[in-house]
Amino acid sequence: MVPANGSRRGRGGSQAAGAAHYNQQMARFGSLGGGYAPGPPKYFSIDVECVATGTDHNARGVGQISLVDEYERVLLNIYVKPEAPVASYLSPLTGLSREVLEKHGVPLATAMQYLRSYLPPYAVLVGQSIGKDVGWLSLREGVDFESMVDLAGLYRIWNAAYNSVSVFSLDHLAKVLLGYNSAGGTQPHNAVSDALKSMQLFNYYRQVRNVAGMWKSVEAALLAAPVDESFAKRHPCFEGVCMGNRKKCTCGAPFLG
Repeated sequence: MVPANGSRRGRGGSQAAGAAHYNQQMARFGSLGGGYAPGPPKYFSIDVECVATGTDHNARGVGQISLVDEYERVLLNIYVKPEAPVASYLSPLTGLSREVLEKHGVPLATAMQYLRSYLPPYAVLVGQSIGKDVGWLSLREGVDFESMVDLAGLYRIWNAAYNSVSVFSLDHLAKVLLGYNSAGGTQPHNAVSDALKSMQLFNYYRQVRNVAGMWKSVEAALLAAPVDESFAKRHPCFEGVCMGNRKKCTCGAPFLG
């Protein structure tokens, strides 16, 4: 889906700019219903799905972008035509295909115009390893958005059994805390559903983190639940493309970030 109005706003960071963005969003999407009109959203989740544009684990090109606000409204879902030749669409992982991107995809520059029209400069971006999504989109902290919150950091838990810190995948967090069916980690990803999960997990964290006893229960549940094997563990190399499994890397490229 491409929004009807893709024009860019001015980039001011003032309260007036915030109010203008809020009014624009209300005109586009309306209130949440029941006569309740929320304040201007500050937190936004961005998720990007990528195709492989080469065989090493860093060779990726943007294929889908989604933006969700803190009220869990999907503001943007847009497919992108890769600028470089595609080595693999990584379809079992990304849900993307040649047919989808050729039919619905737009140039990355066009997609970024739409994204920036929805993203205020005071935005705090939320997501799992959000720095990767920001890097793929070449967004600039302090210019395109204010700051980032990484869910991987929020949900880091000390694991006494291994005397180390445990970091969980988005799917594991959503399965244990939100009740999503992970299908054993075999379902393809989708930028919209992943962005929604990220914002729901962020909102959940804000609700329970400082409630007496609740956070201990969260930690215990995350540590006790079995962890599904990731796509990269099941397929260290897929269609000739290295998937970036640190223990089974097949390309020798550096690990960035």
